[in-house]
Amino acid sequence: MAKHLAEILQTPEHEWTPFRGGELEGKRPRRLCPACRETLRGAVLGSPAAIDPRQPLCFQCYRLDLERERALKAAAELNTASEARFQDALPFESVDTPRLETLKVQRVGARAAARVGVGQFVDRRRHAQIAARHALQAIAEGLKRHQAAEAERARSMAAAIHAAELQLPVSWLPFVVAG
Repeated sequence: MAKHLAEILQTPEHEWTPFRGGELEGKRPRRLCPACRETLRGAVLGSPAAIDPRQPLCFQCYRLDLERERALKAAAELNTASEARFQDALPFESVDTPRLETLKVQRVGARAAARVGVGQFVDRRRHAQIAARHALQAIAEGLKRHQAAEAERARSMAAAIHAAELQLPVSWLPFVVAG
């Protein structure tokens, strides 16, 4: 029994086997249809219905193997970085307007909830940091326009940053001076 199964599983890939009816031949498939798989499982488990290695090829097995070969060939030829692959998704799907409206309402509610309590000061702090950064950038632009010497520009910017350090919280400095 084990010897018979070994013969079945070790048949060469290039071996041609006949289809049922005996008129056509095909290569032994790598994939099996459910019926042939169940027969093979029964042979492995020792059922009396043994598989003959010369058994005619099931057409379903042949079709499954043919589909497998086509899929492998298509995967090998697919250029994943091609412009055509990205253009296949266009035009974009239509917008789910009711869901978009629901999300907008939820976002407005979340923003309103975030502005309650301490959250009301978060936007003010962020806007103050942006204003301080813009003020420093305006000073730098003014120095460039006046065509001050490099040493004079560096000294004036250092003085402006020192003034910002004295007036602003230390936690703000990375946000203000970074630009």
